[in-house]
Amino acid sequence: MAKITFITQDGKQLELTADTGSVMELAVNNSVSGIDGDCGGVCSCATCHVHVAPQDWEKTGSPGDMEKDMLEFDDNVTKFSRLSCQIPVTEAIDGITLKVAN
Repeated sequence: MAKITFITQDGKQLELTADTGSVMELAVNNSVSGIDGDCGGVCSCATCHVHVAPQDWEKTGSPGDMEKDMLEFDDNVTKFSRLSCQIPVTEAIDGITLKVAN
């Protein structure tokens, strides 16, 4: 089980838990504002863009090549950007904080 904290653009914090799926699925299933997941999690839209808290970067790891390519189209990219559809929910990410980028 992993607990994930989402911070929306309006500053609202939501603590959610899951044990399977992707972080994007968790966010969409719980109506996290700003995470749409329009492509359904196949890394082709960037509507699930998040900024990983710097202290949690090692837990999520760096984006893969396809994910980096998608992030190039987003205006709010930082060195801590990830697409939440590409972050699997595992115990390894327990306790991470993600700020919704859009």
